Amino acid sequence: MSLPPLVEPAADLSVDEVRRYSRHLIIPDVGMEGQKRLKNARVLCVGAGGLGSPTLLYLAAAGVGTLGIVDFDTVDESNLQRQVIHGQSDIGRPKAESAAASIGEVNPNVNVVIHDTALDNDNVMDIFDQYDLIVDGTDNFATRYMVNDAAVLLGKPYVWGSIFRFDGQASVFWADQGPCYRCLYPEPPPPGMVPSCAEGGVLGVLCASIGSIQVNEAIKVITGIGEPLVGKLMVYDGLEMEYRKINVRKDPNCELCGENPTVTELIDYEDFCGAVTDEAAEAAAGSTITARELESWIKDGRDIDLIDVREPAEYEIVKIPGSRLIPKGDIVSGAALSDLPTERQAVFYCKAGVRSAEALAAAKAAGLKNAVHVQGGVLGWINQVDPSLPTY
Repeated sequence: MSLPPLVEPAADLSVDEVRRYSRHLIIPDVGMEGQKRLKNARVLCVGAGGLGSPTLLYLAAAGVGTLGIVDFDTVDESNLQRQVIHGQSDIGRPKAESAAASIGEVNPNVNVVIHDTALDNDNVMDIFDQYDLIVDGTDNFATRYMVNDAAVLLGKPYVWGSIFRFDGQASVFWADQGPCYRCLYPEPPPPGMVPSCAEGGVLGVLCASIGSIQVNEAIKVITGIGEPLVGKLMVYDGLEMEYRKINVRKDPNCELCGENPTVTELIDYEDFCGAVTDEAAEAAAGSTITARELESWIKDGRDIDLIDVREPAEYEIVKIPGSRLIPKGDIVSGAALSDLPTERQAVFYCKAGVRSAEALAAAKAAGLKNAVHVQGGVLGWINQVDPSLPTY
């Protein structure tokens, strides 16, 4: 459905701005008025990573007057495969600062506001309140639900995107006009069920595909042209080169934007989404060792069976010497329980410790009472024992 423009137009465009945005101005649906609305818009991008990179660059190029960037991370070499707003010389630099510098090169007319901080319950409302529109480029469920809830409580629209491997999704959530994120996903998936991009990977160019959709939707919402993806979920399959649009209805029973809401303020999102399942947390209690402890066990010749529970592609990148691969999914499903040791002590590890805790819970339930897992996973091994190994 068509919606009224979100932003009032600025008073005018300078001669330089008319020249810069001329290809917009000759589009009848945009024209001078639409470009003035873009100039007057204040847009916040949550995250300057995979989705944030193309989003920020194209919002800047489009002439959005004020761009906010909230990101507390620093640029890592592994980011450069997809986070095109950063370059080799930016490694180690705060992402928000690096992104702001790139925006300045694309369009010096843009006012960039840096929020070099972790978005949390203490600051999200104050930060969001400064902007007309939020663009969500986060990659974890706790932050997604916090972004959604804050936007709904403040009555602000936001453009959402998600990517994983070859697949992407995008939508516009605006509780005043349609559903919110909770209407689509009332509850987060069980911890460990959906791997992050850091665990499962993402094709770099997918960020551009979904990020460009997010910018397209932001422009439509700001200027009031076309039909934004309010009440629609765009699903993209990069391997099949297929786009599908799915209707999403506003849920009258939604806990946040429904007829009788029970969520009326921000909640504990880490607890809501959970880092690991209760079973995994219980299994890991008293059965967790550090990477240095594992190193000592190996040096002392302790009789252990070191099991990597990541995926084969990850195992090929880097592994702890002496380990063998049994993916977590095969352990949890029971398919590989017969491959687990009965005489030797099982030691599970993954990338950072979440999946190995899930595998540990399944193994203990199957009778391996003395099994343990490695806190921090292979990254902990690299940081504490062997920094010569590659990270990913």
